Amino acid sequence: MEWLTSLAPVLTPLFGMTGVLGGAWLVYRTNTKKNSTDAAVAEGQTFVSSMKTVTEGFTTLLEQQRSVNESTMARVTTLEERQVDLERKVERLEEEQRQWRRWKAAALEYISDLRDLVARTLGRPAPVPPEEIRADVDAQDRD
Repeated sequence: MEWLTSLAPVLTPLFGMTGVLGGAWLVYRTNTKKNSTDAAVAEGQTFVSSMKTVTEGFTTLLEQQRSVNESTMARVTTLEERQVDLERKVERLEEEQRQWRRWKAAALEYISDLRDLVARTLGRPAPVPPEEIRADVDAQDRD
């Protein structure tokens, strides 16, 4: 045991140095783990914030797209209503045009009959029709 006590002045600094080195290594390891954990947490927070930003961006884009689609649908509905109204007006005008053509044909037939009647009754040619209807009457007489 004496030999052990005689080694005390040598072993004490050696064990003290080993304790200091061990403590320093433990502090280093703790700081390294803390730093890597902090870095991982910071990276995770950055990822989360970037995902929030992306999600908000997509949400904004979807809302804009929905509003554009709604306005487009409103425009399409308005245009379809206008088209239906215009189709009704065109149909009405076409019917009026057909009626005017029937009336014109009947009037020209009537004028032609009157001219024939005047020519037979008076024994002379019928008077010249007015300038506005002359081409129509002449075309009717040729038929």
